[in-house]
This record gives sequence, C-alpha cells and structure tokens, in this order.
Amino acid sequence: MPQTHEVTNQVPDPYGHDVAAEPALLEAVRREGAGWAEPELRELGVLAGSEQAAEWARLANENRPVLRTHDRYGHRIDEVEFHPYWHELMRTAVGHGLHAAPWQERQPGAHLARAAKFHVWSQVEAGHTCPISMTYAAVPALRAAPELADRLEPLLASRTYDFGLREPHTKRGLIAGMSMTEKQGGSDVRTNTTRAVPGPDGMYRLTGHKWFTSAPMSDVFLTLAQAPGGLSCFLLPRVLPDGSRNRIHLQRLKDKLGNHSNASAEIEYDEAAGWLVGEEGRGVATIIEMVAMTRLDCTIAAAAAMRYGVVRAVHHATHRRAFGKALVDQPLMRNVLADLAVESEAATTVAMRLAGATDRAAAGDEGEALLRRLALAVSKYWVCKRGPAHAAEAMECLGGNGYVEESGMPRLYREAPLVSIWEGSGNVAALDALRAMARRPATVDAFFAEVGQAGGADRRLDAAVMALRKELADLSDLEYRTRRLVESMALVLQGSLLVRHGHPAVADAFCASRLGGGLGGAFGTLPPGVDTAAVLDRARPVAA
Repeated sequence: MPQTHEVTNQVPDPYGHDVAAEPALLEAVRREGAGWAEPELRELGVLAGSEQAAEWARLANENRPVLRTHDRYGHRIDEVEFHPYWHELMRTAVGHGLHAAPWQERQPGAHLARAAKFHVWSQVEAGHTCPISMTYAAVPALRAAPELADRLEPLLASRTYDFGLREPHTKRGLIAGMSMTEKQGGSDVRTNTTRAVPGPDGMYRLTGHKWFTSAPMSDVFLTLAQAPGGLSCFLLPRVLPDGSRNRIHLQRLKDKLGNHSNASAEIEYDEAAGWLVGEEGRGVATIIEMVAMTRLDCTIAAAAAMRYGVVRAVHHATHRRAFGKALVDQPLMRNVLADLAVESEAATTVAMRLAGATDRAAAGDEGEALLRRLALAVSKYWVCKRGPAHAAEAMECLGGNGYVEESGMPRLYREAPLVSIWEGSGNVAALDALRAMARRPATVDAFFAEVGQAGGADRRLDAAVMALRKELADLSDLEYRTRRLVESMALVLQGSLLVRHGHPAVADAFCASRLGGGLGGAFGTLPPGVDTAAVLDRARPVAA
C-alpha cells in the first residue's frame, strides 16, 4: 500500500502555555495597584492554557443548553440543562472571584485583579462569562435596596458555585441575571410594557414578556417594569421565600450566531413576585451602574478575544512553513501579525486602565469617576467595534485551517460581534459618550487631563490631541459625526497610555498607524520602520 498520509508541516497544539504571561496585562496589573494578585492570576493562566480547559470549552459549546419546560408528569419546571463542563467553567470562575467577590473583599486593587483574571479566563470560553459578569455588575444596583443587599450581597460574592433551583438564602452562593430587553424596544427600555403592581406583602407582581434574558438558570434577576410611579427596577428570585417557584416561565431559548454554551431565553412574567430596588420611577438610574460594570466587561472581553486570536496566529505562523521559510519570517505576514499584536496591546492597556479607575472611583476619587464615565463609553464603543475585524484577520492567518472548527478560530469569530451588541450596540455606546460630555462637562476635562499626561512625548499624539480638541469645538452635525468623534477619542486615549506605559516599539507602531491618518485600511498596513521583532516577541505564548 503506498505511503499517502505522511503528516508534515502541521502546527503543534497550542497547549501548555501561561495565558496570564501577557506583558501588557502584567505591566498594567503591577502599575495600577494589584500586583499582590499576580500569583493567583498566574495560577489561573496556567489552567487557562491547558488542554483540559480547552476540552471543557469545546464540549460546553458543542453540547448546547437544553430547555425543559415541563417534567414527565406535565408540571411546569422551566429548567435549563447544561453540559457538565459548563459547570466546571463556572466553578473555576466563581472560585477565582471573577464574579462579585471584589465588592466584599474590598482590598485595594480588587476590581483590577478581578478584571485581569476575567481577561485571562475569558480566553478559554466566552459564553459562561455572561452570568459571571452580570453577577459582578448586580451588586452596585442592588445597593439601592440596602436591606436586600445586606442579605444577598455576601451570597453573590461567595466563592462557592452552588448550582440548583432552591430558595436563595438556603444556598452557599448565588448567580444573578439581568432581564430588561423587550421585543418592541430593545435598548429603548423606556418603552417597556411589563407591568408591576404592588402587593400587600411588600412585593410587586410583574406581568409581561422579556425578549432577551441571558443565563435564565440564575438565582435572581434584576429587571425593569412599569410601576405606578413609572419605570422601576426589581429583583426577582426564581424561588420565593416560602419555597415555591416564582411565576417566571421560559418560553424558548434563542438560536444565536455564537455564545452557544450560554442559554439566552424569552421569558414570561405571569404575576411573578419581586422586590422594588430603589425608588419607583428611578429604574434606569438604578440599573445604570450595573450597565456600566457590564460595559467594562465587554471591553475586557473584546481585549481578551484579541489576545487569544493574536497568540493563535503567531503560534501558527511560527511553526508553519511556506515557500522555503516560516510564515512568521515572511515580511508581509510579520506586518499583519505585528499589527494584530499592536491592536491587542492597546485594547488590554485601556481595559486595565478603566478597571483601575473603577477601584479608585469606588474609593471616592471623583477625578477617576469622571474619567471612567466618559472613557468607558468611548472604549466600549471602539474596542468592541474592532473585535470582529481582528478575529477575522487572525483566523485568516491560519488559512484554511483557521476556518475549521477544530482550530477554535470559528468560535472566536462567532463570539466577536456579541460584545459590540451587548449592553448597547455601537450607536448606543457612542451616543452615551456624547451624553456624558453634554451632561457632565467635567468628564471632558478629566479625559484631556488623562491624555495630557503624555503631552510632548510623541508629535503624532500631540497633533491628534489638537485635532480632537478642534473636532469637539465644532458643534455642527455633532450627532451625525458621533462615531468618528468617539473613535478619535478612543485612539487618542489608547495612544497616550501606550506612549506613557507601553513598550516603545508598540507605542511607535500605534502612533504611526492609528494617529497618522492611515486608519481604515486592513490589518497589515504598518508603515516601514516598525520594530516588528520586538512587537512579536510580546505576542508569543509563554510556556507554563
């Protein structure tokens, strides 16, 4: 029999590396005040780079959640079944405090440490991080109801993952969900039609249809409904204090482009019982801090996806040969890979800066709170918007192999658009930045104070800052130009952070390509003179 199946020039599996050994990430963790968390971060990074974790992710996505509306006797149960490896992913995330733990631990830099771990573990599997993120974000909203917060916050922050349908106070740990969107409104939550009627027991009874409820197996949900005093925020448990099931009915699971491991459901409230959180008529104001936290996680997740993509692309190009030499040594491929790496570092750096601002804002730093208010909207828009293009180019670096599911790149590609849509799509995020500047002009001062710290260090950055000031001064067609304006703000912010804190080669490449008028072309259009060797060294996977 002839020899027809000799395997050569194939790339080894990308396992056995430390995902946390990302220079931009570690530098930010130390700089922003969470260096104490590095041992746990590195421990998680080793697990994230293991074949075991990759197998958890693969099987959790290939075996999607299944909705069980009724038991075999016809009783309504509204349960979602998950593959066992989904629970391993969740148990790891909760055990390492990626959920609400920072709100209880209160150690300086706790939110940054949590953000760094979220960045690392998100690279394993993105779907399960949705309920992890919502649990993190629920706490500041829940604090508008101090009695509820006192009872539930320790359980939301517990590092014990306790899956199962039981009364919340009988569990060792809780997961929180969010249920706001309705089919007629989407992001326009003020058009919500779900009604909430106060009852004699102090709880409200909610009736209505929610179009998207991610992670419907959560223990409690924050939701919006129209109370007598206007749109209000409520907390609904799946199991009521008397042990009976709340009247929250799962109608169907959404068949989504990606995010396959995570269940997203349409649900009906049939006089479901819930507690008022905050004041009647203040629902948006109550929930907005939760939205801010999940927008931070969107930015972190987009940066994590970029890091995953560029590491896989560099690994492939290092081991794959074509036309007589390794792909990574081909000049045009080096340009593409270095460009991807620059985008990844810029995203990680700004995401960790915002996580550090979260810590300082929580400690009472008004300047950091103002910066975070504007810079978070700006960065959520731009970093998440860059994600799909970055994923597509990283996948292309693997050629046809990258288009095959076994490579993991198609899953990355399907996930990439989600964080740009979640918590307000591009227009919503961009207009939120405009709203922040209009309502709180001090946010603009805080923004320019931040980017001004790099003044005089790079002429291209200085010119971009000057051009941005002129653009902001022009009030004509401002809403029409919002995307371009917010994009410019994001690039200036990223450039200033890289010039001040980044590797010189990365900062130079960023300013030359993003601030020199060349933005808009494909990845791989870096100008001559960029030190691609130094940039690519920072993108190579580091053995565990």
